[in-house]
Amino acid sequence: MLMNFSTGFLAIISIVYLLALLGVAWFSERSPLMGKLASHPFIYILSLGIYSSALTFYGLIGLAMHYGYGYLAVGLGFTATFLLVPVLLFPILKLTQNYQLSSLADLFSFRFRSRWAGILTCLFMLVGMLPLIAFQIKLLAGSVVVLTQQPMSHSWSFVFCVFLMLFSILFGTRHLSAREKRVGLLMAVVFESVVKLLVFVLIAGYVVYSIFGGFSGLNHWLVENKHVLDTLRSSIEAGPWRALLLSFFAAAVVMPHMFHMTFAENVTPRSLMFASWGAPLYLLIIALCVPFILWGGVVLNLSMQPDYYVLGIGLQSNSLWLSIIAYLGGLAAGSGLIIVSTIALSGMLLNHLILPIYKPPADHDIYRWLKLVRRTLTVIIILLGYIFYLLTYQGYSNNDTGLAAFIAMLQFLPGVLVLLYWTQGNKKGFIAGLLTGMFCWGLLVLLPLISPSTTITVPFLFTIKLPDQDDWHFATVISLTANTSVLLLVSLITKRSDDEKRAASLCAVNATQYIQRKEATLSSPREFIRELEIPLGYKMARKEVKRALSDLGFSIDERRAYALRRLREQIEVNLSGLLGPHVAHQMVYEFLSYQSAPVIAMNEDIYFMENHLESYETRLTGLAAELDSLRRYHRLTLQILPIGVCSFSKGRDVLLWNRAMEQITGVTADNTVGVNLDFIEGAWQVLLLSCIESEEGHIYKQSIDIDGHTRWYNLHKAMIGDSILINRGGTVILVEDITETYLLESQLIHSERLASIGRLAAGVAHEIGNPVTGIACLAQILREEWLEHDEIAEMSEQIIEQTKRISRIVHSLVNFSHAGEDTQLNAPISLRSIAQETINLLVLNKDEKYVSFQNFCDERHQVLGNAQRLTQVLINLLDNARDASEEGGVISIITRELSGFIEILIEDEGEGIPDEIKEQIFEPFFTTKEPGVGTGLGLSLVYSIIEDHHGKVSVKSPLDLSTQRGTCFSIILPKYVDYTMV
Repeated sequence: MLMNFSTGFLAIISIVYLLALLGVAWFSERSPLMGKLASHPFIYILSLGIYSSALTFYGLIGLAMHYGYGYLAVGLGFTATFLLVPVLLFPILKLTQNYQLSSLADLFSFRFRSRWAGILTCLFMLVGMLPLIAFQIKLLAGSVVVLTQQPMSHSWSFVFCVFLMLFSILFGTRHLSAREKRVGLLMAVVFESVVKLLVFVLIAGYVVYSIFGGFSGLNHWLVENKHVLDTLRSSIEAGPWRALLLSFFAAAVVMPHMFHMTFAENVTPRSLMFASWGAPLYLLIIALCVPFILWGGVVLNLSMQPDYYVLGIGLQSNSLWLSIIAYLGGLAAGSGLIIVSTIALSGMLLNHLILPIYKPPADHDIYRWLKLVRRTLTVIIILLGYIFYLLTYQGYSNNDTGLAAFIAMLQFLPGVLVLLYWTQGNKKGFIAGLLTGMFCWGLLVLLPLISPSTTITVPFLFTIKLPDQDDWHFATVISLTANTSVLLLVSLITKRSDDEKRAASLCAVNATQYIQRKEATLSSPREFIRELEIPLGYKMARKEVKRALSDLGFSIDERRAYALRRLREQIEVNLSGLLGPHVAHQMVYEFLSYQSAPVIAMNEDIYFMENHLESYETRLTGLAAELDSLRRYHRLTLQILPIGVCSFSKGRDVLLWNRAMEQITGVTADNTVGVNLDFIEGAWQVLLLSCIESEEGHIYKQSIDIDGHTRWYNLHKAMIGDSILINRGGTVILVEDITETYLLESQLIHSERLASIGRLAAGVAHEIGNPVTGIACLAQILREEWLEHDEIAEMSEQIIEQTKRISRIVHSLVNFSHAGEDTQLNAPISLRSIAQETINLLVLNKDEKYVSFQNFCDERHQVLGNAQRLTQVLINLLDNARDASEEGGVISIITRELSGFIEILIEDEGEGIPDEIKEQIFEPFFTTKEPGVGTGLGLSLVYSIIEDHHGKVSVKSPLDLSTQRGTCFSIILPKYVDYTMV
């Protein structure tokens, strides 16, 4: 005798389970940890367990009994779909994410640019899903009958539907936009998937170990009952497994609950790749359990339908826990499908039936109105499913009721394939094919479900015999063939609109998303808000525009032409996820219209296209991959050129701004590309504009002040002529930084001028020397003749001293003018002598500030080298020390002997050298002086000369740590040793 349960006990178990489901959803909505966990690929795989509905939980056993191994078609069809991730699922996911399409009706409406495509998809999906929703209710009600051994009570089924309405309202309609993920709903579905899987495994394990006594006992039973395996094999040979396989292949994509979980609730493409093996593995585990449960029911000789063997095994074995978990597994399987299907269908009906007919006034809270309508639709859909359950003809088996929905959904498969792979398909062909297929389905499948009659008689004309319940696979083939044939034929003989052609190219596999190249009538995001305020109200319009700006990374002050076009498209995409693609397209077309002018040049959106193509690097093959590699190579070549490259459209929009231009101008490409040249502020706008407008191809030595420093540039211009590719031409400008070259030329000119002055000074000194010598001779004669007159003798001595001073100055000038003529570095040099000559030269300049030069060089310290070049070193160092010193400061020149070397120290009491520039002072052209005062070559020349003398030069600053002042330059040179004196 079978064990049975009371209705009240089952009601308590159902309430506890459903409350637990509510608790999982409620906790997931409020837990940040669950929000992060929801994006994990493993969670996504489990969410696809929604495919395993009551048809799988209960119906697989019945399918195995009737069609043998043909039951595997349920899992194999699903597996085949996910094996086609790169060519089927991924392109659909890309479309849904790029354009925020949350349902198949959105996808068809977007692709065919037809309101009727969306409406018919909604209506036929609703009608087609009613048998499956009714099937879930029927199986759950039947499970209660099996467990209680009492007649079926429709009131229990109604209470169950009311609870599902409540759950759907609380966690299914809270978020309106397709971009907002329903974490609570997702985790509830995952919870139910885990329950279904565990229940199946536990029941199968119980059968193997408790009924058969292990796998050895099972094997012994199978050997004795070979007809069991023979039945499974023979059934598949004669059964309609091909129709099953095709129906379940399509179901993984077109079923509203599967489309919702696969695409609308998907987080990343990476999750889809994991699901390509994870989801089939989930179904494989369930499928492996089916034969064990079937054989367990056969061994126990259960009198009930095979659909309920999962319940009967526990009842027959008087196992309370096994019966309860089997009931909970069925409850999880049925409730999950109804909830998700209802949510998906309510969104479709709202977007494609309600909103096109009635749009809420802009002064209302549209978000709140949308939620209210969607919740109402959710209640209506579940009620319609319940009514269909009451109307269903009870003569048909459970599986036949469920399979009717899969045959209906199969009619959308041709439309999906046309959407991705046949751009010639159009809305007329799609609608005609869908009507034909659904008519055949309604006549051959739906009508027999609600009417016991097997014939339809048209008075005085003909009589149609409806197929038997076991001939549903013939109806599948007939309806699908008629659908596909009409779609192809009508599409071939009718034409597509321009808008439909553009949508077809966007939906095609490997298509590149692009923006319509027309000028927007609005010139700023604020104007977008003002226009959208008319249909949406100020609050909603502002929110949607700011959301689109955030998605694109633009600011509210954006004015770039291509950016405004992208903003318009993004607003349409976001509204599509909220209101449906048809309403969104109509609203944007009316209130954010383009100018009626001809299409503008393609090159104005090159930067956007370049960035978008970056995402295709790993998905291109063959010639396309080779061309993309060539494009990337040329693009990289332009980017890494050491010369600035910028390109402008005919309308003066910036198309290219390479890295060298970023370094030269200090303006990044992200802030420049796409901007019109008129919006680039500062001297660069004037310079580039003058180059574009100039008739000359080259402009030389243009100066710009940057951060207080003047830099010089050469500009070279090339014009791009009109062509098919570019459409309206443009300009390319090369910007060459010649600052260092310009300064070097100036220094060379200055050096040549100094050399000329030196040569002139040598000639003048030579001419001065003769009269000075005469004066000195006369003074000596005067001193000798008037020696007894002290006053005259003293005056004569002073004249002689002054002539000697003149001779020393002239000698120093002559020596300095010959600097560089003698390149020999092997002459002994007295450091004290060249230091004194340097001082004598520097004190001649009365325009400089007065400082005291103190020569503390030892007369014994000599080095090998070129006296003139070392004099140049001392002149540069002492002159810099004077510039850094205050009026009346002291500069000391000191020498000291080291081991085989002589060190020259030049110390001042000036302001010192900052630590951050000490490493740079010996670099060419580096200077801290004002522009035009110094060239930055002095210390570089010092370093070079000392290196040539095999010495070292270094700097220490500050000398006085307490005042942070003073600098000391140290020069170390090899000591001269006179070996003849040794």
